[in-house]
Amino acid sequence: MATMAVPSGGGDAAGTKGGDTKRATRALQALNFSMADMQAGIGPFLGVFLQQRGWQTGPIGTVMTAGGVAGMLMTAPAGAFIDHTEKKRWVVVVTGICTVLASFLILWSQTWTVVTISQVATAIAGAAIGPAVAGMTLGIVRQKGFNAQNGRNQAWNHAGNMVGAGLSGWLGWKFGMPAIFYLAAGFGVLAIISVLSIPERAIDHRAARGLEGEGGDDDAGGKAEGFKVLMRNKPMLILAAALACFHLGNGAMLPLYGLAVVGAGKGNPAMFTAMTVVVAQAVMIVTSLIAMKVAAGRGYWLVLLISFAALPLRGFLAGTFIEYWGVWPVQALDGIGAGLQSVAVPGLVACLLSGTGRVNVGQGAVMTVQGVGASLSPAIGGWLAQELGYHVAFFILGSFALASLALWIGFAGTLRPACSPKHDGDGDGDGGEPQPEAAR
Repeated sequence: MATMAVPSGGGDAAGTKGGDTKRATRALQALNFSMADMQAGIGPFLGVFLQQRGWQTGPIGTVMTAGGVAGMLMTAPAGAFIDHTEKKRWVVVVTGICTVLASFLILWSQTWTVVTISQVATAIAGAAIGPAVAGMTLGIVRQKGFNAQNGRNQAWNHAGNMVGAGLSGWLGWKFGMPAIFYLAAGFGVLAIISVLSIPERAIDHRAARGLEGEGGDDDAGGKAEGFKVLMRNKPMLILAAALACFHLGNGAMLPLYGLAVVGAGKGNPAMFTAMTVVVAQAVMIVTSLIAMKVAAGRGYWLVLLISFAALPLRGFLAGTFIEYWGVWPVQALDGIGAGLQSVAVPGLVACLLSGTGRVNVGQGAVMTVQGVGASLSPAIGGWLAQELGYHVAFFILGSFALASLALWIGFAGTLRPACSPKHDGDGDGDGGEPQPEAAR
């Protein structure tokens, strides 16, 4: 069990410490389950919701991109803030409230201005949630326990997405699309309750930023390095570039496939959109747990290689079969790609930056670069579909991951040592020592 920086006091203190850690990890899992629908429950349904109100694919993709760009610009600063603040729980509370309130704007009005403001506000508010949860996890279980706990967090997150999507589909079919927005608000309340259930004393805020020292002074765990540590870490730069290319193609796939099938009259809008999410998230639950095991034994390189390879095949299938049953193979491949990355990317970043004190700003920086691709993808996919048709759009989107594969295989000599399990810190504060060599 990871050691916490709490006041010493004999057996009672040790018992309290262990109890706090156990309670905190359970609350983390509940938080990941409930915040999943709060973050993504509305997103997959937004396209068909607007399509029903006369919007075309190009403008739909553009407003999604506006939100993506806003979130992208805020993610790195949010990560830096998480590294410095000891109010990580309250960051999640505030962003959760803002996300839910901003989403309700769409129910009030579906004009271009209101929808765009809602998406931008939601993205800005949610930019800190990912780094905050990753930071709290690292602060509770330390580097040694991060891979395993992050794998469990992601499994619960995908389970929350699956349950939320299933309920959204049923509620949308039974009561209409607006019911989905109310469900997301309910999950937001559960997320706030869950994060407040994490004992504040269970979070070691030095460990949360990648400094493993036991004491309260800088010398105990080293001082935080400057931001230039991110730019001179070669594996980090390659990872970011590969992820940007992947998400440039992947970001538009889910909403665009829903629009294609529903637009062809081959599925109920709410139920089919829910199915696209449920299938992907069900697969992600399994793949996130597998990724945790494979990363511990074989390292992160193989896990990410498989994730990148899933997208070209997904694009080919989506472009070939625009049918109701196509959701199964198309979204299963989404589950494989995204499920593997949900564990491997945060784990690898925490590993590469262990000991620098910049773990969360690193998480934010990588999420920012991912966001470059993910935010541009809906606009690219939407206009490709409008001008060239859905089939061509899916083929082009899937091909973007070929660049990710080229980077990952081409720099394998640099990446394999950095992604090795031996770099996944041993929890004693020395986990970051080998990293500068791998980073050069």
